[in-house]
Amino acid sequence: MDTGNSTVVTEFILLGLTQSQGAQILLFVLVSMFYLIILPGNVLIILTIRSDPGLNAPLYFFLGNLAFLDASYSFIVAPRMLVDFFSEKKVISYNCCITQLFFLHFLGVGEMFLLVVMAFDRYIAICRPLHYATVMSPRVCYALLLALWLGGFAHSIVQVALILHLPFCGPNQLDNFFCDVPQVIKLACTDTFVVELLMVSNSGLLTLLYFLGLLASYAVILCRVKGHSSEGKSKAISTCTTHIIIVFLMFGPAIFIYTRPFRVFPADKVVALFHTVIFPLLNPVIYTLRNQEVKASMKKLLCKHRVF
Repeated sequence: MDTGNSTVVTEFILLGLTQSQGAQILLFVLVSMFYLIILPGNVLIILTIRSDPGLNAPLYFFLGNLAFLDASYSFIVAPRMLVDFFSEKKVISYNCCITQLFFLHFLGVGEMFLLVVMAFDRYIAICRPLHYATVMSPRVCYALLLALWLGGFAHSIVQVALILHLPFCGPNQLDNFFCDVPQVIKLACTDTFVVELLMVSNSGLLTLLYFLGLLASYAVILCRVKGHSSEGKSKAISTCTTHIIIVFLMFGPAIFIYTRPFRVFPADKVVALFHTVIFPLLNPVIYTLRNQEVKASMKKLLCKHRVF
């Protein structure tokens, strides 16, 4: 095999979450139960929004896309992780590793863009209600949706392009249960300072700016809500509070992982587990549990198709 500038390493060995067999079995049971219960909930949210004409507002259009993105995101890591719990040697090929990394950032950044779009939607609805129908027309909603997919794709392509130029010719053990930028970069057979700096700027700084911008936008929205009627104020505060919870769940772990130098911290794997498996499935569910319209429509859908 040519060892010049080509990739010598053809596979990576994943060290996994833990080496304890008992802990692996416990995690398998917990993650499987969570996965099998919450994932159908996301599918139900999508079906409910699509089947109820009363939920054709932009808010619910974006919520349905959030559920779709989160459900898709959960398929990137969780299924393979569950299989690897019972594998003696957790091996992933170089190509599969790059593919996993690509979709992780593609869907992850797409969801971040979507949260920005949802914040913009709430700002227009609450602060510019007379212009809402014009600004958030179906055409604009689809254009924003296309923009978030293109933005996620562009970001992910940059991540992958930077890694593909790195030579891998020695160690191939990834101290994680999936492939991600920080762990893969450490295995490169070259000085990676510039690449790490670019990665932190492209992922970490971008994530932090989005997070701070979203918090600032919701602070403005909540300040504007003060002048509304008590009923409208209560509904707006409830919606914004839910969005803020989702923003913290999505951006908090990402900031922890990508905004610091690529050093190992004891909590890295736990944060990564919540970031890639737990939180994505919870986000739409948290929103739905706090939204009376979606809950009522969901109950109607379940009653309609109930088999006696």
